[in-house]
Amino acid sequence: MMNRYWCLLGLCFVFLVSATEQTIDCEKAYSTLDINYCAGIELDLAEQQMQRYLATSLKHNEDDPELLDAIKLAQQDWRKYYESHCDSVYTQWREGSIRGVMALSCKTKLTKLRTHQLWENFLTYMDSTPPVLPEPKL
Repeated sequence: MMNRYWCLLGLCFVFLVSATEQTIDCEKAYSTLDINYCAGIELDLAEQQMQRYLATSLKHNEDDPELLDAIKLAQQDWRKYYESHCDSVYTQWREGSIRGVMALSCKTKLTKLRTHQLWENFLTYMDSTPPVLPEPKL
């Protein structure tokens, strides 16, 4: 009996979350939950774009194993910095409800910057040859 109760409660939660996701207008987000949700979406999109630029950088330079290793190491080191730095931003705002969106915004900014660095260093040419991918927006 208790398992059915928890299953029913879980299903209600899933439907509630699904309904909420469909009705949030991120242009008009007002509540802390909505603002954090929208900031999470923006971070997810930035992360997807960075992964695309990273994968393309690796593919584009696959004939240089030493460079591939260097790019991968730099990405690992960047990820450590990203976590540490944005954790410090979260700590700075730990007393307020804004802490979540501040940390998410930090991660989004750093992700967009990293994407641009990948593009600039590994997907462009020194001459007038067009870049492998378009310049990402910061």
